[in-house]
Amino acid sequence: MGIRLPSILLNAKQILKTQALSTRNQSDVPKGHIAVYVGEIQKKRFVVPISYLKHPFFVDLLNRSEEEFGFRHPMGGLTIPCREDAFINLTARLHRS
Repeated sequence: MGIRLPSILLNAKQILKTQALSTRNQSDVPKGHIAVYVGEIQKKRFVVPISYLKHPFFVDLLNRSEEEFGFRHPMGGLTIPCREDAFINLTARLHRS
């Protein structure tokens, strides 16, 4: 009785691919980006490049977030207390520069 190594490897590869796909669906934040929740009452999730985090306008938003929430963010992720339309406007300007 011999060991059928190729079939074992094929099954292992299929299992790993399935796990990778399910992990990818759970976390749809691409590398180099961060998810933030924005809104005054209703929070909406946005995914932005981490390069935005060092821009002075974005740093101001982060400081406001720290003042309001400290390190306990109600959505489980970084929550920014600002109107959604103002945030979209800011990220559009950051994207152009």
